[in-house]
Amino acid sequence: MLNLTSLGGAGTVTGSKHLLVHDGKRILIDCGLFQGLKNLRELNWAPLPIKPSSIDAVVLTHAHLDHSGYLPKLVKDGFRGNIFATDATRDVAELILKDSGHLQEKDAEYANRKGFSKHKPAMPLYGLRDAERALERFLSVPFGKPVQLPGGATLMFRHAGHILGAATADIHWGGKRIVFSGDLGRYGDPMMHDPASVSEADYIVIESTYGNRIHEQGDPTEMLGSVIERTVQRGGSVVIPAFAVGRAQSLLYHLWKLKSSGRLSTIPIYLDSPMAISATELLHAHRNDHRLSPEDCDTVCGIATYTRDVEASKEITAISFPKVVISASGMATGGRVLHHLKAFASDRKNTILFSGFQAAGTRGRAMLQGAREIKIHGKWIPVEAEVTDLPALSAHADSDELMRWLSGFRHAPTRIFIVHGEAEAAEALRVRIGKDLEWNATVPRQDQAFDL
Repeated sequence: MLNLTSLGGAGTVTGSKHLLVHDGKRILIDCGLFQGLKNLRELNWAPLPIKPSSIDAVVLTHAHLDHSGYLPKLVKDGFRGNIFATDATRDVAELILKDSGHLQEKDAEYANRKGFSKHKPAMPLYGLRDAERALERFLSVPFGKPVQLPGGATLMFRHAGHILGAATADIHWGGKRIVFSGDLGRYGDPMMHDPASVSEADYIVIESTYGNRIHEQGDPTEMLGSVIERTVQRGGSVVIPAFAVGRAQSLLYHLWKLKSSGRLSTIPIYLDSPMAISATELLHAHRNDHRLSPEDCDTVCGIATYTRDVEASKEITAISFPKVVISASGMATGGRVLHHLKAFASDRKNTILFSGFQAAGTRGRAMLQGAREIKIHGKWIPVEAEVTDLPALSAHADSDELMRWLSGFRHAPTRIFIVHGEAEAAEALRVRIGKDLEWNATVPRQDQAFDL
């Protein structure tokens, strides 16, 4: 009997962890951190319902923190199996996991030094060395070629779009075929490949980040240009909290298109995120994972001024003339963007522009819902700047695109499980699948087990 349990990413858009069990062997698909609401973040500190040492392998669909960020903790607590991922996912995970470990150490140190943590002393969930130990367990898997997993399972990765290395995971085990979507990207994205079709599955596990929404139609380059130009006209700067992997590179592409057309010619652009800079450089190393030609890759990557060190980052704040600042993290949960928000959010001339999904409980969601002040490093910061978002820039498939990917299956699966979405989004997608495809769809609860 093959059994499926979602240990995370069930009823929420963070913390994805989906466990397959067969004949005493355990394979975990994704191993993400919970983010956003405090009650979710606290789950990162709770022990898993199974011992990490009992897990035989991890299959990683892509490297974003909500899918990979718990791996160092898993290894710290006893996991000794291999982590199967694409080449690019392994390289991106190196950036993200090391950064996560480093930031957690620095945040704990800062909280202890400033005295604003309730914990005495504040401790990181894991550190840099834990991230390095997790990276030692990675095994690279090519797209489109089956590989053997422990317990007799077979895995095949296909392109999912979304970010470098992102894959859907097709697993044959115990006579069943179960396909995990991971995070699906957009169709017709100018940088990333379309999500590859899958024709057969007994069971499907699909994300539902935008299961209840259709992205705004129109030219995202034009939309971005309009926001920047109206901000510049009133003498302000645009701060863009951006995911260091995926969104930052896409923003550089659209800014390059604007500059190439003669717009924003005098407006300086800063990419203020060491991880985003390194991720941008990975575009060159994994040319087959995206659509850009070598020449376009060079020019896109050269459109911004890169600031790696802290002093250069501080100098951006001191510059009085209009500018565009791209900085992580994308939901304003941490990173250098917090310092830019402290500097720019209180001035109504400026704009805070969000370009990706904002989970419940994050500063990004709060600002988009109209919060007039946000708490950063223990202090309340007024929000007088224009706050807006551009869903057209999202790297996540919307409801129509999720249905388009599902239409590639030639036969109805026995069951489809809807995960990695907030309750309303997951339920909306369940209803739509039932109405349009007449498939048996379920939204799992956290830790709910299913016999397949």
